[in-house]
Amino acid sequence: MRIRSITCFAHPRWPVSELVLQKLGIFARQARQVFESAGYPVQTLRLATPPFSEYLEGEDLNSAAAQIEVLAHSEGFEYASLGPAVPQNLNSYQAIPNMLANTGNMFFSGHLTTTTSAVSLPAIRACAEIIHRAAPLEDNGFANLRFAALANVPPGAPFFPAAYHQGKAPAFGLALEAADLVVNAFQNARSLENARETLIGLVEFHARKLEEQANKLAGAYKVEFKGIDFTPAPFPTREISLGYALEQLGLPAFGLSGSLAAAAFLTDTLDRADFKRTGFNGLMLPLLEDSTLAQRGAEGVLSVTDLMLYAAVCGTGLDTLPLPGNTSIDEIQAILLDLAALALRLNKPLTARLMPIPGKKAGDETAFDFEFFANSRVLALPAKPLSGLLAGNENIAIQPRQSSHH
Repeated sequence: MRIRSITCFAHPRWPVSELVLQKLGIFARQARQVFESAGYPVQTLRLATPPFSEYLEGEDLNSAAAQIEVLAHSEGFEYASLGPAVPQNLNSYQAIPNMLANTGNMFFSGHLTTTTSAVSLPAIRACAEIIHRAAPLEDNGFANLRFAALANVPPGAPFFPAAYHQGKAPAFGLALEAADLVVNAFQNARSLENARETLIGLVEFHARKLEEQANKLAGAYKVEFKGIDFTPAPFPTREISLGYALEQLGLPAFGLSGSLAAAAFLTDTLDRADFKRTGFNGLMLPLLEDSTLAQRGAEGVLSVTDLMLYAAVCGTGLDTLPLPGNTSIDEIQAILLDLAALALRLNKPLTARLMPIPGKKAGDETAFDFEFFANSRVLALPAKPLSGLLAGNENIAIQPRQSSHH
């Protein structure tokens, strides 16, 4: 297990306050040292700001994104997120493709839902346009790795691209790469009950050690500790594969019937562990970041529809899905609508990071040369353009299901 990211949350001010970033950089570098001394390798330091439209004006956006990227990098932050575009400012979505094009390590997102628990059809359309416009910016549609559509996602989640801040006071959270804990717990389990107890034990053991160091740092530097996101992120090797871990429970292949139950079992187990939480704390199924999921996608066992179904019982939604290059804005819009409705109806945070790959069609092999990706095949997107009322400009209020005990 390692720390995928120590994510620092800060308001950079505008014009950018170099002092704010310097102080946070000193904190982050010290935090990395502390956690590594405690036995937890830290992969990246990251910086997340409030939604950019809250503190930046239209004409400043491109220069600000470039400036924050440079300043954050000079303080040791490998990546920075400028937070989401917001439905109450539809122009904020239009600015994202240019900012993606003009930066290399900046992440962005866009809300699909409003603060009043409604699906925003204009915001869904705007996010679909961003994904479509970002696809040709880099080889293999790679710029879309740095953009996610967010449904019902609160501030303070340490995983990118979903991370954003609220308020002025600095804070930090930990995003973990802990799929290997799940593999270890499930591989040698004598029963489901034993698998569950083992995993809860591992999660709580590591959480206690991490929290102890985090609380010391928070006190010493006056930076609020938001908590840990124990979503067990994978890495594309078998021993850190969630697909492989879930198959250890007895699935012939992840994507076949029984997979939803396995996913629900894992997320229910994570829910039972006791630790200070921030972010998703669910089950992430990023197809291209997990060697087993990538393989099942290539075999045709795991589809976009399956992954949407599993999002109902698990964590983060649709992540790093390779789609045909000719996928239209209308088709992307349709799948984002489903995701947003699911997030509100189940009252959970979900995201979509979709990667249309120019020149590729469904079934073609992907050709990524990136250490965090396993290659797969392009997935078919079961979508056609919406028409009528669903293609309008309304906000649709969707409440969580009421319990039947009245």
